[in-house]
Amino acid sequence: MKFLIFAFFGGAHLLSLCSGKAIYKNGISKRTFQEIKEEIASYGDVAKAIVNLAVYGKAQNRSYERLALLVDTVGPRLSGSKNLEKAIQIMYQNLQQDGLENVHLEPVRIPHWERGEESAVMLEPRIHKIAILGLGSSIGTPPEGITAEVLVVTSFDELQRRASEARGKIVVYNQPYINYSRTVQYRTQGAVEAAKVGALASLIRSVASLSIYSPHTGIQEYQDGVPEIPTACITVEDAEMMSRMASRGIKIVIQLKMGAKTYPDTDSFNTVAEITGSKYPEQVVLVSGHLDSWDVGQGAMDDGGGAFISWEALSLIKDLGLRPKRTLRLVLWTAEEQGGVGAFQYYQLHKVNISNYSLVMESDTGTFLPTGLQFTGSEKARAIMEEVMSLLQPLNITQVLSHGEGTDINFWIQAGVPGASLLDDLYKYFFFHHSHGDTMTVMDPKQMNVAAAVWAVVSYVVADMEEMLPRSD
Repeated sequence: MKFLIFAFFGGAHLLSLCSGKAIYKNGISKRTFQEIKEEIASYGDVAKAIVNLAVYGKAQNRSYERLALLVDTVGPRLSGSKNLEKAIQIMYQNLQQDGLENVHLEPVRIPHWERGEESAVMLEPRIHKIAILGLGSSIGTPPEGITAEVLVVTSFDELQRRASEARGKIVVYNQPYINYSRTVQYRTQGAVEAAKVGALASLIRSVASLSIYSPHTGIQEYQDGVPEIPTACITVEDAEMMSRMASRGIKIVIQLKMGAKTYPDTDSFNTVAEITGSKYPEQVVLVSGHLDSWDVGQGAMDDGGGAFISWEALSLIKDLGLRPKRTLRLVLWTAEEQGGVGAFQYYQLHKVNISNYSLVMESDTGTFLPTGLQFTGSEKARAIMEEVMSLLQPLNITQVLSHGEGTDINFWIQAGVPGASLLDDLYKYFFFHHSHGDTMTVMDPKQMNVAAAVWAVVSYVVADMEEMLPRSD
């Protein structure tokens, strides 16, 4: 049945591309844009077949069910943890059993940090247990903890103005949430800025657009030459409460205990599978998500969903009997949350073949209902991607926006390779991001079906077009 579907939807399209006409001269396309548009339009039936299988057919809800099985079995997958390595081995077996090609593990070295036991208690003006999550790479406190008065600030500027008050205190940041990219600097740099003015520790209001008393963790970065101090995130509610107390002139004292510890780097793997290209197997369209997560919740949204729609894209293409001209390569990254550690080592290993990468794709902002594709590349490449996205008109998802990016693919994008990321409804994403709330309950199987369909259509068409995406105009 799968072969029949392929023959019906794909036959005319394949014949139209086998004319043998030379279209390159000195590496530059000789075709008009109209000819390229016509080529892309010929994929209409293939796109419909992918959408039908993913959204309405036998594959519907498959990516959701696969993801649920993994995260319910393994749980969260912190860099350096046994959970992450168990997940990698399970995925290695899953991809082989799915019939994908060249399934293998590429070894890398990754950080190993553990939060240990942690607690925070407000001792003055009243006893109040504060919910915290230590930030990734933070040091711990002495066993007896740190007990100190609090200085509450709402910005780095205010911290500088009040630097003389900070020495020997715990700095609490109650910065307003503007958007993630602007507000996250307080999580990544808050400890360093507090240490520069003599603080003993820092507690940072969680970078979240909504809170139901939920701390949100994430990576933080120390700086050479600046003392390392313990740092953790607290809830929006506690940050605002202490800000109100401080505005009334009330003295606040906190006892902070953190057992966080960094261990030597450890072995891990990027997980790779392919559908080998039929005509240009050395050329690559890369689809990806990261398999690691933080150590709270289940890592279902960040980034289980992105990893599993990337796997689903190859499954859908394989199930329809399709084989694109260039290789479709799935990579499930390790240690993304620590700054794209696994992906950087992949780039270092494979950049010698950078001229053969047509497009790099990453889904890492949730798999809610997609609204379009974010893309970074030349104007000619963008025009082609707009035509590709027009194939998704049946789903009413055709937008091509700017700023295609992803921690794991940015190395390639910065080197000139076109890059794409899935844009979806981000309204809820930062409710759950890096928190205990990142579980399968957040995920919607129907929305994952649509996201997988978009991912599969885009990756297949770009991989099967006669020409790679142009890198210059």
